[in-house]
Amino acid sequence: MGIFGPSRREIESAVQTAVTAALEQRASIEDPKVPISASNIVEFLGLHGISASGKRVTIDNALGVPPVWAAVNFLSGTLAGLPCVLYRKTGKGREKVNGGLAAILHDAVNEETSSFDWRKSFFDAVFTGGRGLTFIERSASRKVSNLWPLDPTKATVKRVDGRKSYEYRDGRRTHVYAASEVIDMAYMLHSDLLRHRSPILTNKEAVGLAMAVTDYGAKFFNNGGVPPFVLTGPFNSPGALARSSTDMEQAVREAAEKRKLALSLPTGHEIKSIGADPEKSQLVELQRFIIEQIARIYSLPPVFLQDLTHGTFSNTEQQDLHLTKHTLTRLAKQFEQELNLKLFGRWNNRQYVELNLDGLLRGDFKSRMEGNARAIQTGQLTPDEAREMENRPATGGAAGELHMQGAMMPIDKLGQLPARGLGDSAGPALDDDQKDDLNG
Repeated sequence: MGIFGPSRREIESAVQTAVTAALEQRASIEDPKVPISASNIVEFLGLHGISASGKRVTIDNALGVPPVWAAVNFLSGTLAGLPCVLYRKTGKGREKVNGGLAAILHDAVNEETSSFDWRKSFFDAVFTGGRGLTFIERSASRKVSNLWPLDPTKATVKRVDGRKSYEYRDGRRTHVYAASEVIDMAYMLHSDLLRHRSPILTNKEAVGLAMAVTDYGAKFFNNGGVPPFVLTGPFNSPGALARSSTDMEQAVREAAEKRKLALSLPTGHEIKSIGADPEKSQLVELQRFIIEQIARIYSLPPVFLQDLTHGTFSNTEQQDLHLTKHTLTRLAKQFEQELNLKLFGRWNNRQYVELNLDGLLRGDFKSRMEGNARAIQTGQLTPDEAREMENRPATGGAAGELHMQGAMMPIDKLGQLPARGLGDSAGPALDDDQKDDLNG
């Protein structure tokens, strides 16, 4: 209890306790099938997303913070841009599948939505609200015919008789889907493996601070760059006090609009600044710190939020590697395993979906060419396979075979090689058995 009454946290706690008790009784008496929780009511009352800065944090207004907007769009756009390829396992390795489900995943998930748009919106939901959902439509033969995005805010995840199900409210209708019918990816799950955590609402204090700083900067410059001030002087009446306040506010705005450098004050009056100006409150430094905070939330190197304050040529390259190894790889793996489980079932061992991280090199022509050349020279790729990766037609013939530099020899044969460049003194010629050994 504070000096001026109960604090905000005490009020929230009291509201939650009272609402929980009342609604538990109501749910048990009126309709036990209807899930009613205190958290829903608290969120409805506007208390759920209130940060210590006084800002009410929601998904929509959090996206108004530039670092949050940049982080969400960068991660979701990057993951959506990776090639999504369907493979089939064969006795010789794997082969790429074309048509059918492969076309759905690579080109268009339904007649309305392209694969990129589906994945972009899916990952947008994951990085904002914390969860992405998609319904799998199957034909009579149980083949996948369409993928339909679901709004996670309209879905409730339940466990009935030990089985997870999804209750989706679409207008007046309610659909119940089995877990095998829904592609579900959560940023982070609660211990019950049903509820999820939103990266924005879980870190509402950091996001609320960013919103407050953004609003303060906007109000400061909207006021002509003049911090809040007090006008002192010989006011003879409350009316004179009110008029002087209005006149000074108007004078400041006119000076900002007309770019005047001076303000005129009545005789005997004085302006005194109150609060802290941006320089003293380190507004610029605070905005940079906020970028680092948002980057920490998404495990994202700050350089990808356009913050090159501490960037150099070498550490920027290392941050690029960090992004691929420690952020994109785990997110891609989580998405791949969810697709493989829901599209093919638990015991599938024939087909699988994979996001090709090599797609990140699409804009780096030099690295692609050097990598392809090295793979061809070391017998890892045929020239035609490298051409296919560059969307070029195969030429056939020798280009379809593996090649390797002829100077390479088995290490146990190196001591049997004759000396070179000495004419007749180069050493004895190899007999037929030695030649056979060298030729394998």
